[in-house]
Amino acid sequence: MIHPFPASFRTQAIDTGGATLHTRIGGTGAPVVMLHGFADTGDMWGQAAAAIGGTHTVIAPDLRGMGLSSQPSGGYDKKTQGVDIARLLDALGIGKAALVSHDIGNMVAYAFAAQFRERVARWVVIDAPIPGIGPWDEILKSPLLWHFNFRGPDMERLVAGRERIYLDRFYNELSANPAAIDEATRDHYAALYARPGNMHCAFEQFAAFTQDAIDNRALALEGKLPLPILAVGGDKSFGTMQAEVMRVVATDVTAQVLADSGHWVMEEQPAAMTAMIKGFLEK
Repeated sequence: MIHPFPASFRTQAIDTGGATLHTRIGGTGAPVVMLHGFADTGDMWGQAAAAIGGTHTVIAPDLRGMGLSSQPSGGYDKKTQGVDIARLLDALGIGKAALVSHDIGNMVAYAFAAQFRERVARWVVIDAPIPGIGPWDEILKSPLLWHFNFRGPDMERLVAGRERIYLDRFYNELSANPAAIDEATRDHYAALYARPGNMHCAFEQFAAFTQDAIDNRALALEGKLPLPILAVGGDKSFGTMQAEVMRVVATDVTAQVLADSGHWVMEEQPAAMTAMIKGFLEK
C-alpha cells in the first residue's frame, strides 16, 4: 500500500532552471534526497520518510516529467537530471546530502554524485543498473528489459488509456510476489502516469539511456566515488549484482540482499527495506 508522508511534511514546487520538481520536504537533521524510478513517484518513500524524519531532513522529488513535476521537452539524460538535484538542493540552501535511490533514481543519483562529489555524504542504491557501467551491455540482453526500447508515437497510442495494464506488467513480472503490490497502489500510480504527457516523458527517460551510457563512462574516468555506499538488490532481482555494478565506480561499497523481494522493494518488503535505509544513514 502507499504509505502517506507524515502530516508535518510539506510539498513545494522547486524550479531547477530546466524543470519544476514537485518535492516533499520534512523532518529534521542531516538532509537526505530520495529518488524514485519508473512506475513509482516520490510517493514510494512515505514509510521510509516517516522512519528517518526524526533524525533527517527528507527531500523526495518527482523526477522531471514524472509524477506532478513539470514536463520539459528535453533534459531526460541523467547528467542533466543530476544538475536538477544540485539546483534543488541550492534552492533549499543545502550543500551536502545523503542519497537513497531506486530504479531510474539510481541513474540520476550517480550522475549527481559523479558531477558533484563533494555534495554527497553517503548513498543507498537499490536494485537497478547504471547505463554504461559494469555489465551494462550484458544486462541489456535480458528479455525482461524489452521496455528499454518501447517508445515512440505508436507505443504511446497503444498505452494511452491502458496505463494500468502497462504498469501491471512491471509489477507482475518484476516482483517476487505480485500480490504485495495491492490494487490501491497500482491504481494510484496508474492515475499519475495517465496524466497527459507523463507516459511520453517516462519513455524519454528510457530513450536517454544511450547518451547516459556515454556520459557515465566519461564520468567514471574521473575516478571512483569515495563515499560509503550500501548496494541493495532484491534476492529475486538484482541480488549481489547491485554491489558488483557499484564497485566499478566506487571504493567503499557494502552489499546487501533483500530477502523475499523482487524489484519493487518498498512495496514488497517495506519494513525490511526501511530498516536497511535507516541503519545505513544513521551509521
